[in-house]
Amino acid sequence: MSDRHIIRRVRGIDTSDGAGVKLKRVIGQPELDMLDPFLLLDEFRSDQAGDYIAGFPEHPHRGFETVTYMLAGHMQHRDNHGNHGDLGPGSVQWMTAGRGILHSEMPQQENGLMWGFQLWVNLPAKDKMTAPRYQDIAPQRIPVVRPAAGVEVKLIAGTLAGATGPVEGIATAPLYLDIGLQPGAALTLDLPDGRNGFAYVFEGESALVGGEKLERGELGVLSEGSQLQLAGGEQPVRLLVVAGRPLEEPVVRYGPFVMNTSAEIHDAIADFRAGRF
Repeated sequence: MSDRHIIRRVRGIDTSDGAGVKLKRVIGQPELDMLDPFLLLDEFRSDQAGDYIAGFPEHPHRGFETVTYMLAGHMQHRDNHGNHGDLGPGSVQWMTAGRGILHSEMPQQENGLMWGFQLWVNLPAKDKMTAPRYQDIAPQRIPVVRPAAGVEVKLIAGTLAGATGPVEGIATAPLYLDIGLQPGAALTLDLPDGRNGFAYVFEGESALVGGEKLERGELGVLSEGSQLQLAGGEQPVRLLVVAGRPLEEPVVRYGPFVMNTSAEIHDAIADFRAGRF
């Protein structure tokens, strides 16, 4: 068994998206354009309504998947096919945009903390024009496992300690974990060979990831290997550990469209303008 370690560190940059929602962009910025198959990682966190109240009005997607994980607050999703759902604390939506969808994500609160993540996951060429689908996952459907003393893991996707996350049928075979470590707690996490992965500390001061300190707001890109050593610091800490099978295909991006060729991007724009999403 070979241990993974941090091979690159990245901090998020302040930006805004949607109708002006303030956020930290961690993947999808100049320091880390992508980590195949992951195209984007945003953390949004604010208790100032002006930072999030305008939300994400209707906008298109084609060719990839969006994953929204809410920690606090309340968002409502709607699309142009009549689908809608609520995203509250602890809930997840894994949306496969496929050949095209128009959707919105709008706050359902006027004050208080809004906190969560959005991850973009690429689709293989063979699946880019698949029918859109949603996996809306309530908090109670997410297994919570305690594989070691002082360790609590919310298992969104993948397997751990005999449990399986509720997200199913994803081409990149993702592992998506929300890991809480008490001071002094340690965990040896199996990470399958051949998957790109990262760790991101989002609460507390720091954690030891592969034997190195990773601080709050830092993303650590992980080396190859089959397991990852994690340990808590002096205070409780939470971090995301995410991994997925790289697609190793050409990537051509234009805003909310992610395809394999420029011609496919032109087709996406034409289809969007013609109302074919």
